[in-house]
Amino acid sequence: MPASATKALRVAVLADSDTRWKWGALTANRIASGGARDSSEPDIRLDGYLLRGRATPTARQLKEVGVRADSLREVTAVEFLRAMAESAASEEPYDVLVLALVGGGVQAMLHGLKRVWEGRKERPVVVTGYVGVVYEKLADGLLLRHGADLVLANSRQDADRFRAVYEGVGADASAVTEVALPFLGGAPYTGEHDPYTVVFAAQPSVPESRKDRTYLLNRLIQHARLHPNREVLLKLRSKPGEHTTHIEELPYQKLAQKTDLPPNFRLVYGHMGEVLDRTDLLVTVSSTAALEALHRRIPTVVLTDLGVREVLGNHHFVGSGCLASWDQLDAGHRPAPDEEWVARQGVAADGSYTTAFDAARKRIAELLDRPGGLPPLTPYYTPATAPGYLPGILARHHLGPDGSPLPGAPAADREPGPVRQIVRRAARGAYRHGVQRVAPVIRRLGEL
Repeated sequence: MPASATKALRVAVLADSDTRWKWGALTANRIASGGARDSSEPDIRLDGYLLRGRATPTARQLKEVGVRADSLREVTAVEFLRAMAESAASEEPYDVLVLALVGGGVQAMLHGLKRVWEGRKERPVVVTGYVGVVYEKLADGLLLRHGADLVLANSRQDADRFRAVYEGVGADASAVTEVALPFLGGAPYTGEHDPYTVVFAAQPSVPESRKDRTYLLNRLIQHARLHPNREVLLKLRSKPGEHTTHIEELPYQKLAQKTDLPPNFRLVYGHMGEVLDRTDLLVTVSSTAALEALHRRIPTVVLTDLGVREVLGNHHFVGSGCLASWDQLDAGHRPAPDEEWVARQGVAADGSYTTAFDAARKRIAELLDRPGGLPPLTPYYTPATAPGYLPGILARHHLGPDGSPLPGAPAADREPGPVRQIVRRAARGAYRHGVQRVAPVIRRLGEL
């Protein structure tokens, strides 16, 4: 009998950035308990693990995400694997493990977990997936995630594509499970606010160049000047020095410092859902915020000013009815989304969101009830099938080809002491400074 039948389901989430922590924690709630975290008797215990690296979220970022966990701590890959081995041997092992990581991180953890759970019939159900729109490296990312018990697809379209990739290389596609984006919600849009509010959802790395980011900022400011009765908000993901899933070398905050901003233009932080509560028009290049807005039926525009290109990710919205330029918006254009396109994107604007995670919940329940426990994890990549690729992926997380810690792996045999923790924080701060301050200067000098 699974633990869920008699007590709270125990779920662990391993994430490597603020965005993936949000996705992983919300997914855990959706697939384990239907998202009912507001009851006096919660039916899920959620333990969070933050993988140490360049994008480890700060306390401010974690607060902004707004997801509650029963415990939360920062770990290396080796420390996490040790924690999973200890949990498996305890009286209260985890029932479900959500890997909210970049593809290489998922692959490394699958091999490491296979080793630490070797010989055990009882182990957690392992779940992974994608934070949002999958518009690049589809085959690479999917094959790195193969081996998990559930590979979540955020839409019908993604589920079809995921199965096609797995079947095309002869891999088992049964793990692919259709769900929806876990962070959708909020009240449906009912009409214009006073003042009418335009929100531009910024992205850390799209577009990448100073020229393109300056152009978008100037057009947003121009829109505010053309429409003084509107409130124009630039919704920012992070503050300078913080990292998200993607590196942001040119924060809009810095670009705006030397600009004369109109009184109806503001830079804002905070939870995206709260910003959408007052939004009348959501504008972006290709942010997942567009899908959040479409779910609530808020008018949404995906910009074409810089072209419709794979590198920008806005090609994903071809056929959506949302593509438009700043010139059109300045002239008063209001987009009308294509309902058939929206229905295939996991947006669930038709009210079906409450059942979007039923298939995943059923699959997890079946696996927890499986007679004799679960079989060993079997990733598609092995030292035999990818001898020139897999070892490098594992080595980035200080793991050998068999998933065991490499000699000299950080904290392989002990918890980090206070001094080590201080050194780690200092090193991460130096890295972030280098990425945001030093690297752009070097790049500019190289262009002279």
